[in-house]
Amino acid sequence: MNKVFLIGNLTKDPELSTTTNGVSLCKFTLAVPRKYTSSNGEREADFLPVVVWRGLADNCYKFLKKGSKISLSGAIQTRVYDTPDGNRRYMTEIVADDVEFISTKSTTGDDEDGESEKKPDSEVVNKFEPIDDDNLPF
Repeated sequence: MNKVFLIGNLTKDPELSTTTNGVSLCKFTLAVPRKYTSSNGEREADFLPVVVWRGLADNCYKFLKKGSKISLSGAIQTRVYDTPDGNRRYMTEIVADDVEFISTKSTTGDDEDGESEKKPDSEVVNKFEPIDDDNLPF
């Protein structure tokens, strides 16, 4: 079985590209803190390359940015490629098939224009309409 679950923060803004067939591909690096601290008391982290495909790739690119906290599930994948100078390289990355946005662009208070879209909770709650308990089906 090849399944991985991670929670971490993006180290930079995600990069979106498309394949020659028009399939969306989003790449980013996820910093995942280790459980323990080093001998000098600092918490170390692993920096893992992540790949996301199709519609989820579009959403990751649209809503995530450097510092966004996410959780993901996916699989570890290794691929091999040759560089233009003839060297063989091995790349291990996480191919995510489920990404949960824990904090995104909108929850940090800034959108792409630098203006806040988040409304105070009291303003959102005031939009609810009261319901008569006699009309509830349970």
